[in-house]
Amino acid sequence: MKPITQCKIGCEGKIVKIRAQEPVKGRLFSLGLARGSRIRVLDHTLAKQTWEIESDETKIALREEEASSIFIEPEKCESQR
Repeated sequence: MKPITQCKIGCEGKIVKIRAQEPVKGRLFSLGLARGSRIRVLDHTLAKQTWEIESDETKIALREEEASSIFIEPEKCESQR
């Protein structure tokens, strides 16, 4: 289990925990991100301040604070960078 901010681009896995307080937790749930959701890390900025992920065929941009609160169990990780 690790936060998506420690995953390489192309990494896929299932969300096992979200460690965020309101209002961040509410925003993540409103985007459809919850325990059990499958996600894939698509990209991040050079400074890793913004992360792009995909969940249920939807692309989502997250700030570093939001991305670091999402923990996944990596299942398939291919480095594209």
